[in-house]
Amino acid sequence: MSKIKYFKFVDNFQLESGKILPGFRLAYQTFGKLNKDQSNVVWIIHALTANSNPLEWWPGVVGEGLAVDPNEHFIICANSLGSHYGSSNPLDVDPRSGESYYHDFPQFSNRDVVNSFILLKDYLGLEKINTLIGASLGGQQALEWLIKEPYLFEKSILIATNAKHSPWGIAFNESQRMAIEADQTWLLKRDDAGTNGLKAARAMALLSYRTPNGYNETQVDNTQKLDHYNASSYQQYQGRKLVERFNAFSYWYLSKAMDSHDIGRSRGGMEAALSRVKARTTIVGVKSDILFPTIEQKMIANNILDSVYFEIESNLGHDGFLTESEKIGEIISDVLLVKEVYVPVLKTYQSLNAS
Repeated sequence: MSKIKYFKFVDNFQLESGKILPGFRLAYQTFGKLNKDQSNVVWIIHALTANSNPLEWWPGVVGEGLAVDPNEHFIICANSLGSHYGSSNPLDVDPRSGESYYHDFPQFSNRDVVNSFILLKDYLGLEKINTLIGASLGGQQALEWLIKEPYLFEKSILIATNAKHSPWGIAFNESQRMAIEADQTWLLKRDDAGTNGLKAARAMALLSYRTPNGYNETQVDNTQKLDHYNASSYQQYQGRKLVERFNAFSYWYLSKAMDSHDIGRSRGGMEAALSRVKARTTIVGVKSDILFPTIEQKMIANNILDSVYFEIESNLGHDGFLTESEKIGEIISDVLLVKEVYVPVLKTYQSLNAS
């Protein structure tokens, strides 16, 4: 099992907002062995509340004998700046004050997160990356990186993501932050501030990650009752499960980073920014996704020259990128198996239907 390692950047780190983070730390893990010509590097960027171990949170896709196999690939995953799993976050002590940041942690953007990844990449001595993979928030950051360093990557896989976070997505995030802020403990300077608000926020988020069909199939009550419904218990359970492993501060800040996502900012618009991507790019949409609807993935595919688009079926909506491991794994395997120099072809729109 790979141990968590830490990259520490000791200089001032200027954020897109103009604010300064006085150094930072990234927790990261690697799996497999880097080959001599660095041709087997697969960098995976995690979604909102995941960590630096994709073997844990993507068990049907990453692991021995699976699509991303440490016996074949050198796999890297870094915990996002601001996250709860080892990287610099609001619970850390501000060296300037000697006290924990909490609400005073400087707001960062997806672009800032990618800049921190670039510093880690340089520290690791990587001059090229074979394949970059990201889904949801991780897909947003992956797309940002493809634009910032277009010649670094040979291939990329972007799953259930977008080029600019939509008003719809921002509204979901703002509603969740309002739930956190409504918690009477939120303004207190302590690690567990906003815990009950975070429970409510997570329950709200599940409604955007899933679908009516998914709930109606899995949370149906087979007996007549006047209270204690399965769907109610499920929402409570999901809220409790998150607060056992995460904190409200990281959730609040990371959701703000997601809202900041706009690859066209200061680049002449989204289409101009997407035209900079040089990697052969595979874009995957989940047909039932209401948070990142497939029109957003098709927009990316239509504006990256060397791209193909796949669409998968799932009753679980946005969470299909995690739960439909066989379908996602098949697509990723096909991409990783391509060894020859890519020749641009017409975009292919293909649907992988549920078996």
